[in-house]
Amino acid sequence: MDQVNDSVVTEFVLLELPQSFGMWCFFCFFFSVFYVGIIFGNLLIVVTVIFDSHLHSPMYILLANLSLVDVGLSSTTVPRIISDLFSGCKVVSFHSCMTQMFFIHVMGGVEMVLLIAMAYDRYTAICKPLHYLTIMNSKMCMTLAIAAWTIGVIHAVFQFIFVINLPFCGPNNVGSFYCDLPRVIKLACRDIYKLEFVVTANSGFISMGTFFFLIGSYIFILVTVRQHSSSVLSKAFFTLLAHITVVVMFFVPCMFLYVWPFPTKSLDNFFAIVDFVVTPVLNPVIYTLRNKEMKLAFRRLSQQVLRSREIT
Repeated sequence: MDQVNDSVVTEFVLLELPQSFGMWCFFCFFFSVFYVGIIFGNLLIVVTVIFDSHLHSPMYILLANLSLVDVGLSSTTVPRIISDLFSGCKVVSFHSCMTQMFFIHVMGGVEMVLLIAMAYDRYTAICKPLHYLTIMNSKMCMTLAIAAWTIGVIHAVFQFIFVINLPFCGPNNVGSFYCDLPRVIKLACRDIYKLEFVVTANSGFISMGTFFFLIGSYIFILVTVRQHSSSVLSKAFFTLLAHITVVVMFFVPCMFLYVWPFPTKSLDNFFAIVDFVVTPVLNPVIYTLRNKEMKLAFRRLSQQVLRSREIT
């Protein structure tokens, strides 16, 4: 951390989003409403899974962890954006920028592993239903959840070690509305070719490899089920469609953000908004819209709340 004090740059300039009063109103409304939706929708899933004993199964425990991660991932950027919109401030301190990058990659790494764990859970449930309770027991579920958070932290620390010691002596314009590795390391006052490769390999190539692995695993599940029963295939297809949608919405922006050299800032910001705002607010809808167990659990929870109010 002593290297930080030697840097000339002590703050970074973020991209100013609104170009007019109309656009300012749109962005304020968009980010505020979506963030409220993210917090309410995802925490509702977490609370429901915790307090409803019918949902104490691996599938829903992993889903609750995913919802918790979505809240964390969105909270690394959206509150700051809303604050900057109302205050007009587009400057972030060096340490705040580093902290934001660290937690973005912690949450991103955790979500990546959780999606793999959820794919394994669906594979076991659909392809090996008789052995599901034996394989996906409570110990295995806890192991997968702990592994996801551990790998997420390791993934972030590995890249953070390289970035925290970089010298920054100007310019300090990040060119985006949030701090992230590909944009910040370009401002370092040294040759960053090797570091760019590390970031691309650690975030970009891993995202790409995980994406194709998950899509391939879902296709394998559908092909396997197709050999047994068409009715089971139909049910499995609709179940996996939700998972595939989430995987595409999470990984495609990641691959573009960390692999593709953006020609324009607008495309960069579009994919960032999809990852930090759109996907976290849609995940609760995608996973619960066609899930009867979650709908019944929501009703039971609401009835318990109403009864408790009547008693008081």
